[in-house]
Formats: sequence, structure tokens, C-alpha cells
Amino acid sequence: MKSPAKSPSKSPVKGRALGLVAWLAGILFFLPIAWMALTSFHSEQDAATNPPSLAASLTLDGYRDFFGAGGGASPWPSLINSAVASVVSTLFVLVLALPASYALSIRPVKKWTDVLFFFLSTKMLPVVAGLLPLYLFAKNTGLLDNIWLLVILYTSMNLPIAVWMMQSFLSEVPKAIIEAAQIDGARLPTILARVVAPIALPGIAATSLICFIFSWNELLFARVLSGVVAQTAPVFLTGFITSQGLFLAKVCAASLVISLPVLAAGFAAQDKLVQGLSLGAVK
Repeated sequence: MKSPAKSPSKSPVKGRALGLVAWLAGILFFLPIAWMALTSFHSEQDAATNPPSLAASLTLDGYRDFFGAGGGASPWPSLINSAVASVVSTLFVLVLALPASYALSIRPVKKWTDVLFFFLSTKMLPVVAGLLPLYLFAKNTGLLDNIWLLVILYTSMNLPIAVWMMQSFLSEVPKAIIEAAQIDGARLPTILARVVAPIALPGIAATSLICFIFSWNELLFARVLSGVVAQTAPVFLTGFITSQGLFLAKVCAASLVISLPVLAAGFAAQDKLVQGLSLGAVK
């Protein structure tokens, strides 16, 4: 009787090589961020040298200028506008995407693949193509420079992606649990809130984080449709590029501060993000 064939073990050299490639890729992606952080602590004169000096003296002048200590505009209204637009639009997206994803995965409608393609096809229209009609609509309705207009636009912008992602996440929810809840008399809102949402929490967290990042980083709509009242953080950042030139240290300081909320959200939800993005990858 033949003994079962042993599976070939992975080569240690190959494993070390893959590990080295992963480290190099990680360092390659991290270097620009590290360089931006270092430049933000330099003076404008040291930041503008070519090649830049690593041994230059450190200062907080860039951060003082960003927060308006030198008499400039305060960034807090713009940061608050970005937080409101990103958080509220993400909540709206989740409220709308969860029932839609439930209908497309657990209780699939007829031709649900066509429905999914329709959702995704709305992202194929270039943003610039719809900018003029949106501007005229906002102008005629008095919604120019209004943060709630950005909330509506960010919700519609992220909703197709959220439905597409959460459909794959919710398809992994065991249908037997939902049927048991229905037998116990639970209605659809109760099933979504107390049965489906806790099981699909990693996928919901991943979807929320991606929608938050897209909303926080959006520039074109905010640049054209907002002014002073509804100005967001990315629009405020472009104000550091003036006719006098590019103040590199100040721009790096502003970019680092504006990136911190996204980095903090990603770090706080990293375990849920990994689980959510890998959910459904293995059948």
C-alpha cells in the first residue's frame, strides 16, 4: 500500500525573498510620507534647498502658520466642514446601502446582476461632465456654498461603491440565522439591525472607512460648489499655493495635519478593515 504523497514544503529562500520584497514595497510607500513629515518641521529656506538637507534645524513654524498663529486664516472651520460632510454622508450611505445590499444578496431581486451593473455604471460618468449642471442647480436653488449640498453629493457618489461592496459581504451571512429570526417574528428593520449588521460588521467597517476616505479627500465638488462657509480641508490646503510661490514646509505641515483623521480612522479600524476586505475571498 502506497503512503500518501507529502505536500512539498515551501522553500525557506523563497519565503525570505517574498518577505524582503514585502518590506521593500512597504518602505517604498512609506518614504514619501516620512519625507513629508520631516519637511514639515523645516524652515521654508531649508525645505527649498536642492538637494534637501536631512541635518537642517527643526522648527514648528509650518504648523504655527497652518493654525493661523501668524495672522493667517484658521483651518478649524474647514476641518469641521470636512468632518461633517464625511461622517454624515457615510452614515447616509450605510442607511441606504444596507437594505439595498440585503435585497441583492440575501433576498435577491430578479436580474440582480443587472441592478449591480447599473449601480456601478453610475461611476463611469466623469465627474467633470456633471459639474456644470450641478453648479447651475445649486445656484438656482440657493445651495451654493452650503455644506449640506456636499453631503448629498458625497452620499450619491459613494452609494454605488457601498452597495457593490456590501452585497458581497452580506452574501456570506448564513440564511438559516435570518430564517430563524423571521420564525421568531422579527421584522426587516430588526433583522437588519440585530442580525445582519453584527455578522457583517467587518464588511460594514471596511465600507464605511472607504466612503469616509473618498469624502474626506474629495476636492473638485468642494472647490467649485463651496466658497467660504462650506470650504473643506482639501480646498483650504490649496490656499497655500499662492502667486508668491509654493511654501513647501507649510504645505507639508498642512497635508500631514489634514491626513491625520484618515490615518487615525484606518488605524482604529484596521482589524475590521482586513476582515472586511478578505470576507468572501475564500469560498
